[in-house]
Amino acid sequence: MGRIALITPDIATHEQHTLLHSLNRLNGYVPNLLRIVANSPDALRALIGLHSLAREGSLDLPTRERIAIALAQKNGSAYCLAAHTQLGSQAGLNGAEMESNRLGDSHDARAAVAVRFACRLIEQRADLDDAEFRAMRDAGYSDAEIIEVISHAGLNFLSNLISKASRVDIDFPLVTPN
Repeated sequence: MGRIALITPDIATHEQHTLLHSLNRLNGYVPNLLRIVANSPDALRALIGLHSLAREGSLDLPTRERIAIALAQKNGSAYCLAAHTQLGSQAGLNGAEMESNRLGDSHDARAAVAVRFACRLIEQRADLDDAEFRAMRDAGYSDAEIIEVISHAGLNFLSNLISKASRVDIDFPLVTPN
């Protein structure tokens, strides 16, 4: 049972309704996590802005999903793990790859560097050493892409925090964190 109310059409203010309606038009549905965040329209607008980076940045979609799966597992967010397992599958990741992502790795050598970097970023609270940045550059990541990995890790960490703290009801096929 969730700790924070889901904003549904019958209780939404005009502002909440407008935001949720635009999300529904964009995605075809509104996940429960965003219905919880809609309690604060300002927070929802900020999260939507961060999600646009996740959709439009230079990192490829499979790598973004690999990072999301790894961090959901690492942070114990059952909601985000379920959501990103489904989204990862839609992005072309297979079961073996997503299992590797859950372990903080990838079968794709370049993506593995980004996944490990994102995991270390969260584990070390961003106190990374030069070797970790060098590994990203050696794998061919530009400074812009490194910033996107950091931003994507932050977005996922925020989503993980909200989902765990709120105990949002999972509205994706269940995947249990290891």
